[in-house]
Order: sequence, then C-alpha cells, then structure tokens
Amino acid sequence: FTRGETQSLAVVTLGTTDDEQRVDALEGEYMRTFMLHYNFPPFSVGEARPLRSPGRREVGHGALAERALVSVVPSKEVFPYTLRIVSDILESNGSSSMATVCGGSLALMDAGVPIREAVAGIAMGLIKEGDRVMILSDILGLEDHLGDMDFKVCGTKQGVTALQMDIKIGGITSALMQQALEQAKAGRLHILSCMEKALQAPRTTLSAYAPRIFTMKVKQDKIREIIGPGGKTIRGIIADCGVKINVDDSGTVTIASVDGASAEKAKDMISRITEEVEIGKIYMGTVRKIMDFGAFVEVLPGTDGLVHISQLAHHRVQAVSDEVKEGDQILVKVLEVDRQGKIRLSRKEAMPAPTGAGGPDPSAR
Repeated sequence: FTRGETQSLAVVTLGTTDDEQRVDALEGEYMRTFMLHYNFPPFSVGEARPLRSPGRREVGHGALAERALVSVVPSKEVFPYTLRIVSDILESNGSSSMATVCGGSLALMDAGVPIREAVAGIAMGLIKEGDRVMILSDILGLEDHLGDMDFKVCGTKQGVTALQMDIKIGGITSALMQQALEQAKAGRLHILSCMEKALQAPRTTLSAYAPRIFTMKVKQDKIREIIGPGGKTIRGIIADCGVKINVDDSGTVTIASVDGASAEKAKDMISRITEEVEIGKIYMGTVRKIMDFGAFVEVLPGTDGLVHISQLAHHRVQAVSDEVKEGDQILVKVLEVDRQGKIRLSRKEAMPAPTGAGGPDPSAR
C-alpha cells in the first residue's frame, strides 16, 4: 500500500490452532488468533544502522493497527484460522501506522478472509499560533514534528474502529475535535473509495497455498473414541491422511490439511467413528463373534449389535455357523436400540424376500 511517500508491504499468513499465541497476562491466560506485527526498518527513512528488536514505537503502532482491524475480523467459529499480519514499512514520510491499517485491510481481503468491511486510517494534524488554528489532513513527517497534534482516526464507512491522539498543547476544544473528526471522515471515505478500485470485497476463494481447515461438532462422550487408547486412533487418522487434528473439550474438532481431499478423508473417518446407528437403516457390517443364539455384527467402528438366529434368514436356521462365519461382511438392518444401548439387528430384513413367499414361515423360531 502506497500513499504519497509512505509505503507498507502487508503480508497475511493463515495458520492453524497450533499457531495461536498464548498470552499469560495479569487477568489470566488466553489465546490470540489475530496478530499484527509492525516493522520500521532504518532504511525506510534513509538511515543506515543495524536492525534491532522492536521498540516502544513499533509495538505501539502495531497495537493501534491491530485494534483498528480486529473489529472486522470474523470470529473463530466463522473462519477457523489463526491470522498474522506483518507490515514492513519500506518508505516513510507520514503516518506509516495508517498505511499499515489500509495495507492490512487489503491484504486480508486479498487472502480471502471474510472481513465485514474494509478499514482505512488517516492522520490529522493541528497548527496553532495564538488564536489562529488550522487542522491538517494526512500529515507529513515534518508537519507531525512541527505541529501541535497527531490525531489518528481509523474506521470503515459505517464508523470509527480506533483512535489515537498525541498533543503538545494544553488541550483542544470540542469544536476543534468535531472539525477534526469531520475532516478525518471525509479523508477516510476518500481513501476507502481508492482502495475499492483495487479490491472491492474479500476474495471468495482462499489462496492455493493456504491450509484447508474444516470444523465439525461431535458429542462430548465421543471424544474418547476419536482419540482412542493412548491416542492410537487419532494418530492413525493423522498418519493415514496427512492432516492436523485438534479436539477441544467442547467437542469441536478442527481438521487442517494442505489440500481439501485429505481433510475430507479425515472428516469421513471421524464421522464414521462418531456416527450413531439409526433405526431402520441398513449397514454393511462385519461378523465379529458367533454364538449359539445368534451373531454379533459390528455395524460401525466400536459399535456392534446382535443378529438373533431367527433374523439370519427367511428360512429356518439350524446353526448360526451354517449362514455366517466370523469376518464375513453382511448387510443388516437396525430393528431396535434399547435404553441400555443394545442394538438388535436383522439380516433377514436386509435381504430380498424369497420368491413366492406368501407369508411368514410357521416353522421359524
């Protein structure tokens, strides 16, 4: 983003929950999913000195730009990515923090982040000599240095999202504040109109290099089934699909992958694990155990039910082993799930009726 002699290179990185920043603050520990870092290298103002760690100025400018943008960033439920903007100032003669706001807004839209509205910022100045007062818009570095006020206003077409004021005089009147805000609004709307010429709205698709993240909700009692004993199940899904999976205590499962196909494969595997049987639905099950009175068939991973000997076939069955053997794949229909969660299955109901059958076999058990 270039405005006058000020230029910001704003880059957005989309990450997963592993990239969230853990903050141990006075009010407690929390995680940040949106970060903005502002860098002001010496060459941007024609100086030749070593690059050092960010100082108070860089931290403050970054915090202002972050506050200006955070109100339009979608929630984690809507857009489950960790966002980081890095603004490198390449040239500076004016408000580089406001260039960061404008460049960061355009970068978010270009990356496909569904922000609510574009955000722009402008720096207002004040020159006061006795009773003579002049409010300046989009001040330069010299006007900032020699002026009596640096008033930064950020916002959308609808309103203001962040303010910052530095003054060198005893104070300003409410009339001057009103005038400054009105001039800032006019300047902000002009900048937003120029930004719209470059990009009117967030792109509808993410970059091909961005990770693909899917979220799904499962019942809390199913979390242990996804993780498995010692994490065996979830590690198997990760190894098989090449994805990252995060399961939180509320039952929200986040799947991140470099491509959509791998994420969909992992999503299908988790859906299969957490799926619950439906009465009346036909499943392809695996015979796990044979008893004298019937066969236990696994219809879903970790979920099995009983096919009674009377439900194995339309004809009378003398022995269960005459019809099925352990390891066989058979179609079964769910007849009932009782209060204890026991599942009653029928192979007979999933089979086509025998030709010429006029009614139930009186010899069936």
